[in-house]
Amino acid sequence: MSQVRHDWTLAEVNALFALPFNDLMFRAQLVHRANFTANEVQVSTLLSIKTGACAEDCKYCPQSGHYNTGLERERLLEVEKVLTQAKAAKDQGASRFCMGAAWSNPKQRDMPYIMEMIQGVKGMGLETCMTLGKLTADQAQELAGAGLDYYNHNLDTSPEFYGEIITTRTYQDRLDTLSHVRDAGMKVCCGGIVGMGESANDRSALLRQIANLPEHPESVPINMLVKVAGTPLENVDDLDGFEFIRTIAVARIMLPKSHVRLSAGRSRMNEQMQALCFMAGANSIFYGDKLLTTENPEANADMQLFAKLGLKPEQRGDVSDEAHEAAMAQAIQDQLEPALFHAAV
Repeated sequence: MSQVRHDWTLAEVNALFALPFNDLMFRAQLVHRANFTANEVQVSTLLSIKTGACAEDCKYCPQSGHYNTGLERERLLEVEKVLTQAKAAKDQGASRFCMGAAWSNPKQRDMPYIMEMIQGVKGMGLETCMTLGKLTADQAQELAGAGLDYYNHNLDTSPEFYGEIITTRTYQDRLDTLSHVRDAGMKVCCGGIVGMGESANDRSALLRQIANLPEHPESVPINMLVKVAGTPLENVDDLDGFEFIRTIAVARIMLPKSHVRLSAGRSRMNEQMQALCFMAGANSIFYGDKLLTTENPEANADMQLFAKLGLKPEQRGDVSDEAHEAAMAQAIQDQLEPALFHAAV
């Protein structure tokens, strides 16, 4: 049931998607409970450290310099501003701090500042994650040397549909960056986006590509497209909610030991849909009111939902200072007591 495989066929993945919904959810739950504490969710906070004017032409992205989305361009944030945001994230209950820069690839002149950010955030007892675009082998080694825990680099979609979404970077470029990250000893965060007009077969092929990597990513974000005016995908048809939940469940089955992150698009999901995603095996979220440039459910709403579902933040066993987890846990308890329990009458 929880065997880690790297030899999935497309037919096998399609067969999982085709299961009756209840059967698929049940199977995903069995895999989830065999590998994780059932009601814990890993909590991360994401900060844009450099916004807009990216040279890539990703059709979903408001940060691309190819499209006019009204997004204000910002230079690389000062190190102290990043560290202030990291401390606030820790105080609100995050265990991992993710930093994203709208670059095709980082320039060497920026690397010293990136190193300082990593070291400063690590010094607070937070896990660190960055997404900076394409990396060379040397850059991956530099980041690892500074103590970076995770590097995020999504495959976005299937190899077959990829050219419909991005033309400025090849699929192999993305795979090469993932290889550099692994070779440098860092953990991998790699997922994709659904609802971009891809076929059901493309969703299967994306998960197959991720699951058949030499090592499974430790974190797999599954994003629902957030349609932004000015991008080529602003009018694409919405993906059915049950198809998104199925994608989470199939990812959990195929990637049994990976954290599956319910990522972008949560602001469009009601509590019931999010609850089904957690039941399907999602056990990681971004916490806070913004994901780089798009909306995310407010932190207080997350606490309320955690309280209703009996969820709690995942505890990090490698960090002695667990005040950040305790802060969120207390906030959830505060939501539980007045709102959900009433004296019998």
